[in-house]
Formats: sequence, structure tokens, C-alpha cells
Amino acid sequence: MRVGFNPHKDKPLEKVAFNHQVIIPVFIPNLEGYYADGLKILKLCLDSLFATVHSNTFITIVNNGSDAKVVEYLDALFNDGKIHELIHTTNIGKVNAILKGLAGNNIELVTIADSDVLFLSNWQQETNKVFAAIPKAGVVGIVPQYRTFMTRCENILWSNLFNKNLKFLPVKNPEALEHFYKSVGWDDIMKYHHDIALGYESNGVKTYLGSGHFVATYKKDMFDEIVTFIGFKMGGLSEDYLDQCPLKKDYWRLTTFDNFAYHMGNVYENWMSEVTHSNDESYEFKSDFPTSKNINSVEYYFKSRILRKIFKSRKVRMLFFWHKNLPKEMIATY
Repeated sequence: MRVGFNPHKDKPLEKVAFNHQVIIPVFIPNLEGYYADGLKILKLCLDSLFATVHSNTFITIVNNGSDAKVVEYLDALFNDGKIHELIHTTNIGKVNAILKGLAGNNIELVTIADSDVLFLSNWQQETNKVFAAIPKAGVVGIVPQYRTFMTRCENILWSNLFNKNLKFLPVKNPEALEHFYKSVGWDDIMKYHHDIALGYESNGVKTYLGSGHFVATYKKDMFDEIVTFIGFKMGGLSEDYLDQCPLKKDYWRLTTFDNFAYHMGNVYENWMSEVTHSNDESYEFKSDFPTSKNINSVEYYFKSRILRKIFKSRKVRMLFFWHKNLPKEMIATY
């Protein structure tokens, strides 16, 4: 039976002090073979995260069916107060694990990262600068990659066809660009992609168009309505869900001008332990960024389907590159 009146009934939640959430799904089912270095790399990932985030950052880890030693490590972090939310599940798939982390809070920015990301100094500051300088920014990556403007950036291209802010920019950190592709098993990328990439500059802040999936920050309002289940463990249509959400509000996908994270992969290398951190503590983080309502179905269909088909045409791309003054010798490589 119940006796008395629950003192918390009908009381509204207090406003949270956090303005940035980080969600990391973790799937390390064993510590053998492909996953032999998994726990060591996870520790490097989380140590780098703890060293680079401000005090108003809410850290969510979703254990997606990992080995008992991984569970023990994560439980210890939670008990020590280093992470704010720890969710244990069986292996329900990467994006379903992310969805669990998205629900239950109202934090303005949310970074979704793989568990093999090595965060670098000032990644949070530089991400914040992009959101502050570009109101249409909805997704901000921190690892420049080549040709990311080819994926779900048609709305930016269309909106800035004749805008001089959309232009080809020099690659700020070609060594980091090459490092990323080596980390995913690519032997080399075309020479010209080390030198120049399509970017957007506004209010003194330079960015590149597009963003990869393994680490990026999203405006949380695009997840006001989320699905409850996606039927893939990885790949398939699962990543496309995260790509579609910003388009529904006509948000832009961008990446910071410099590189602010490394992809470690599944094999430990000595350099990973040699990275040090020194954050800019004087930076004043901005908040209350502009948000958007969902665009209507006709505009969404035009920008997500029709424009995508148009810009996939090689002739259209060549004409666009010529218009944006891409050097002739580079046009063929794009």
C-alpha cells in the first residue's frame, strides 16, 4: 500500500547546468583478435575526452554489449563521477544505442563519437565558434575529410551558389588529413585533395563543407522527435538517419578548419599515448544558438532528393567547380 504523498509529485525539473552532451556507444564484445586492443583504445579515448571538455559537459556512455572487463572499467568511471550517465544494454546496434543516449535530457549541443576517437585540445572551443558564427550550422565535425561536400550538403550548395563565402580553401592541416585516411586503411588519396577543399567562411570563421560520422556535434533540437528502433547493427540505413535529421530543419553540415581529433582504429600505436592537451581556458563558450522548425514536405523533398540527384551529375559538378574558381587541373579529380 501507499502511505502519504510523494514529495516529488508534480514538481517540475530544475533547469540543467549542462549545455553540451557527449554520447559514446561502446561495443567491445571480447578482448581478442580484432578487439584485442579495444579496452586500451577506449581508455585513451575517454582520458582525452575528460582532458578537453569544460565543466558543463554531460558525458553519456552506452555500453552496447561489451566484455565484462570493459563493463568493470565503465562502472568504475561512473562511480568516480567521471561520467554522468552509463547505460548498459545487450548489443542493440550502434544507432539504437545512440538513441538511448539522446532521450531523457534537453541539452543544447550533443556530440556523437565512436569509442576510438582521440580528442585534441580545444575541439570543444572550435566547435562552439562555428555554431556561434554560422546560424545555419546544424552539424559540426572536427576531423576534415576530403569530398565531404558530396554527402548531404546539397542544401548548402543551393543556398550559396552565388555567395562568395562559399569557396575553395587551402587545407589547413594536410598531415592530419592524410593521417585519417591511413587510420581507415587507405594507402593514399589524390594529391590535390591534400591542398584544397570546398569551404564556407562567415564572421571570420572558416569551415569545410560536410562532416564525417565518427565524431560530430549536433544541435539537439533536430532530435525532438526520434525513432525508437533502427534495424541495423551498423551501416545500412542507420547512419542515413543521422544524416536526414539536419536536413529536415535545413541545417548545414560543416567541419572545423583545423583538425581536432584523431581516429585510432582498433590497433594501438605508441603515438596515441604521446598526445598531450593544453586547452584555451580563456574562451567564453556561447549558448542559445538559433534553432529552426521543420521545413515543409515539398521543400524537404526538393533539397533532400531532387538537389541530390542534380549535384550527383558530373556535368553539374564540373560547372559548379568552374564557377567557384577551382583550378582546371583539379576539376577532373573532383
